[in-house]
Amino acid sequence: MTVPVLSVVVPAYNNGRTLAETLESVLEQRVDGLELIVADHASSDDTAEVMRGFADDPRVTLLDTPAGGGAGRNWNRVTEAATGEYIKLVCGDDVLRPGVLARQLEILRSTGAVLTACRRDVVDADGRTLMAGWGLRGLDERMPGRDAVRKAVRAGSNLFGEPASVMMRREALAETGGWFDRFPYLIDQATYSRVLLRGDFVPDPEVGATFRMSATQWSVALVREQSGQARAFHAWLRAEHPEVLSATDVRVGDLRAAAMARARRLSYRLLERRMR
Repeated sequence: MTVPVLSVVVPAYNNGRTLAETLESVLEQRVDGLELIVADHASSDDTAEVMRGFADDPRVTLLDTPAGGGAGRNWNRVTEAATGEYIKLVCGDDVLRPGVLARQLEILRSTGAVLTACRRDVVDADGRTLMAGWGLRGLDERMPGRDAVRKAVRAGSNLFGEPASVMMRREALAETGGWFDRFPYLIDQATYSRVLLRGDFVPDPEVGATFRMSATQWSVALVREQSGQARAFHAWLRAEHPEVLSATDVRVGDLRAAAMARARRLSYRLLERRMR
């Protein structure tokens, strides 16, 4: 049996409508040493049935995650089952673009960086593009991870994107304790930040993923709390790593996070109106 090089992990929850497209977008990638791990987090729809349709592919491992624990429980469930040297998490309603896995593998292998991220298209529940080529603002060149972390904090925004945009070294993620969900809305950015303190960031400038924006996503339910969670994360990171963030970095980031929260609330309202 081929030793996995890359683990793509999918924490699924009530993704029956979109999961097949997500998994196909992974399995159609031309990359050797791929393993795909999918876990259903006690879904109430047909997610588990959709998963079983992929059971015969030897690259696929299917798991169950008991109810409770929020996103962090399922994200860590699939991640802890991974065995590849590199890892990418893809939520059960997002899609990978052709070639992204091979391209990001080569970036990490050739540079020795701990994390790379690509641009993504943001679409609505029906796949219509809302924002094209989104992400990586100010992250257009190789840099020490701490510099990338600081830029994201000062922007008050997750410049790296959702997990489908990101590929990491699995060992670096494991050594930091996996997905860090103390600040649930920022589980992705907070985790990237801890990984990036262990090495360099190198961007993947291509559009490599599609992020589906839906009024039913857990991120929408937390939209009123996002600026508060961002402030708490900035304060935590400053306290843990004062050599990375200054007090000014935190003040600037807090102000911009509040502005971003207002802008995101407006975008969700427009999305809800568009979907009626």
